Amino acid sequence: MELGVILGDVHSTLSPREHLDGLLRQVEAAQRNGVRYIVMGHHYLYGNLRWLQPIPTLARLAAELDPGVRIGTMVVQVPLFHPVALAEELATLDILTRGQLVVGAGAGYRREEFTAFGVDFEQRFAMMDEALQIVRMLWTQDEVTFHGRFWTLDGVQTHIRPWQDPHPPIWIGALRDSGVRRSARLGDAWPVTPETRTSDMRRMFDVYAKARRKHGLPLVSRHPLRREIVPGATTEDAFRRFESMARDRLLAYARRELVTRDTEALTARFRQVAEKEAIIGTPDECLTQLRDLAAQAPVDPVIVRAQWPDMTSDDVVAYLDDLGRDIVPGLDEIVSIDARSLETHAESEHPTPTGAAR
Repeated sequence: MELGVILGDVHSTLSPREHLDGLLRQVEAAQRNGVRYIVMGHHYLYGNLRWLQPIPTLARLAAELDPGVRIGTMVVQVPLFHPVALAEELATLDILTRGQLVVGAGAGYRREEFTAFGVDFEQRFAMMDEALQIVRMLWTQDEVTFHGRFWTLDGVQTHIRPWQDPHPPIWIGALRDSGVRRSARLGDAWPVTPETRTSDMRRMFDVYAKARRKHGLPLVSRHPLRREIVPGATTEDAFRRFESMARDRLLAYARRELVTRDTEALTARFRQVAEKEAIIGTPDECLTQLRDLAAQAPVDPVIVRAQWPDMTSDDVVAYLDDLGRDIVPGLDEIVSIDARSLETHAESEHPTPTGAAR
């Protein structure tokens, strides 16, 4: 099982120089400690917190990549781009990384971002659906004609094709069954959110597999998982560490319209929330939890957040060094269950009756 890091936001009071220097230092420490994926989220107008825009930032980070390390968006808000611009910018980024790009795509969840761009928030899922169809066509065809609800292209000649053939992997984020079906139809994997419980994961993987079969698409072996891994000298130390790192930021997510976050629960019952959403404990306890997870859910890589807004660069590097020393060697030996074996097991438990249509 591989480890990834998602690069986060910082306080806007941090100078641009400090922000960039800290980012480069984090990427160096991550790779030195065995991280194989470096990904970024995507937001606009984030108030007192600063997100660097992912496509230009990842283009800069491409120059720092070790062999075999992939970078990606997780996730880019597709409806806020014209699909031609999105296709060409991502194809360019794939070329600059020599084919090491993963494209995480989503519909967005903050209404104010859509209002600022003059984009109808209520149409965001339909827009994402149409845009991703166009992006795939622009990546795989020499000439594209498309007549949709939101965009029209008539015989346009494509001129930037990705390095990867036919295109970079597309991870499509989703919170509900309808979104998982969309992910199965339009993408190559479903990046599981940190709030998704293991029991729900298994059910939603089944939803994903059924949708793939419906559209005649091959099953996906494993899916990326966003989940914090927080080791400590003792279990209590690990919980204190995670609370100091993440509590205020998770509360901010709840206040910024992320529907999977509950302000009251995070305030009154942070430890209970953390136990459900994160891998926390001594290094041995963390690895035991990861083995249990890998035996139940087809997930790989696991993507953690190393930097939270109140952490210094020294804090971030110390955390990554802990992961590299205490977690990564054991993680390298864990092999997650294959989603196709889950499907085979489900079919053996519930065989299709003779003569029944599949």
